[in-house]
Amino acid sequence: MAKEQLSVFDIFKIGVGPSSSHTLGPWRAAERFLKETDMGSIKSIRVSLYGSLAKTGKGHGTDIAVMLGLSGEDPVTFDTSKLTATVEQISTSKKIKLGGVNEIDFNPATDIIFLKKESLVFHPNALKIKAVFNDGKETEETYYSVGGGFVVKEGEDPLARQSITLKYDVNDADDLLQNCMSAGISISALVMENEKAWRGGQETIKGVLNIWRVMQECIYRGCHADGILPGGLNVVRRAAKMNRQLLKGKPESNFTEWEDAIRKSSTDFTSIMNWISCFALAVNEENAAFGRVVTAPTNGAAGVVPAVLMYYYMFGKNTRDEDIVKFMLTASQIGCLFKMGSTISAAMGGCQAEIGVSSAMAAGALTECLGGSQSQAMQAAEIAMEHHLGMTCDPIGGLVQIPCIERNTMGAIKAITASQLALQGDGEQMKVSLDAVIKTMWDTAVDMSSKYKETAEGGLAVKVPLNLPEC
Repeated sequence: MAKEQLSVFDIFKIGVGPSSSHTLGPWRAAERFLKETDMGSIKSIRVSLYGSLAKTGKGHGTDIAVMLGLSGEDPVTFDTSKLTATVEQISTSKKIKLGGVNEIDFNPATDIIFLKKESLVFHPNALKIKAVFNDGKETEETYYSVGGGFVVKEGEDPLARQSITLKYDVNDADDLLQNCMSAGISISALVMENEKAWRGGQETIKGVLNIWRVMQECIYRGCHADGILPGGLNVVRRAAKMNRQLLKGKPESNFTEWEDAIRKSSTDFTSIMNWISCFALAVNEENAAFGRVVTAPTNGAAGVVPAVLMYYYMFGKNTRDEDIVKFMLTASQIGCLFKMGSTISAAMGGCQAEIGVSSAMAAGALTECLGGSQSQAMQAAEIAMEHHLGMTCDPIGGLVQIPCIERNTMGAIKAITASQLALQGDGEQMKVSLDAVIKTMWDTAVDMSSKYKETAEGGLAVKVPLNLPEC
C-alpha cells in the first residue's frame, strides 16, 4: 500500500513553540479554516478543543495559537516579541480581526472551549471550528493535529492530494536500503533526488541551509537568555549560565564571535558533552518560552537534531554547507520512516514518538556524515530508538518543560552514542532492523495507557505536587 509522500520540509518546519502538535498544528488549522471559508462574512466564531489539546492545551499555548492563526499571523514570520501584547489585546478588547481584515466580537474565555472529558476517535489532538455568518448560516469543520505540525481535516484522505511521483519509492527502511544499494548512492543522495520532484536541487539546498540558520539562531538566543520560563513552574533557564561557564570569560558579541570562542574553548570530553547539553537546553528553553524553533520532527523534541548537528559543525573537521545538507536530508528521511510506519505524535505514542524519533534521526544522519554506510546509518537510527522504546510523555503542569527540556539533552547524547556503536560494527549483521524497531514502537504506543500520552494524567505529572492553575 502506498504511503504518504513527505519532503524534508515536511519534517523540518519553522514555527513557534512550545508544541508542534498543540501549538503549530492548531495555528495552521485556524489559518486553513479561514482560507477555506468566506471569512469576510463571518459574524462569530467558536473553537472547541478535545482530548489532549484540551487537557494540556493551556500549558502548550493552544488557545494562543488558535487566536494568532485566526488573526492571520504566520508562525514562520510572526514577531514572537509581540506575542504577549497581541494576545492580551484580543483578551482585553474581546475582539479579533479575522485574517487581519474582519473584526468580530471574540472572547477567548468563552469562545475557546476546553472539553477535557471528550475525545474524538481519529486522533486525541482534535479541534472543531464553528462559524456563524452575517446571514445566519453556519459552518463547522474538524481538524486533527497529528504531530509535527501536520494537520488532517476530517473526511479528507491525506494521500488523495498527492500527485507527485518520486524517483525512488520508499515505504519503509528496507525499501530505502534496497534503493540505495541498487543505485549505489547514499541516503542523503536518494533524498535529494526525490526532493527534485517538488523543486530544483539548488532550491532544496537553499531551503535546508535556511532551516539550519534558524536552528543556529535559536541555539544562540537560548545560550544568551537568562530568566524564568513562563507557565508557573518557575523553571530557571540554564543554557546561558552553562554557556558563560564553558566560555570562561571569552568575549563575544555576535554569532560569529561566539562560534570562534567555542572552538577556542576546551575540547576535552567533558567540555564537549557539556556543550551538547547546552545546545539542546538552549533550543528547548526557547521553545518553552514561545520562541521560534524548527520542528525536528516536533517542537517538544526540537533540541536533539540541532544539538547533534551543532556538535558535528563545531567539533568536526572542516564541516561544509554540503555536509550540513547531507545531515539534514538523511535525518529527514529517517523521520519520514517513523511518521509513515508509526507516529511522531506524543499524544499517540508517548515521548518515544518525539525524543526517540529525533534521536534516531540525529544518529543516522551523524553516522552518514562520519563516513558510515547506508546500513550503518540505519543501524544507528535503530539503536537510538531501541533505547527510547516505552518512553512516556508526562509533562508536569501540562508544560513542555519538565521533563521535556532535559530529555532533549539525553536524546542528543544517545544519538551520538548510537552513531559511534554503529560505526564500530557491521550494519549488515544487525539483529534488529530499523523496520522492526519502528513496528515495535507502534505496538508499544498502542499498548501504552492514555495517561502516559501527553495528557498530564500520569507519571511525573501526577507525582510532583504543584500549586498551578489548571493546565
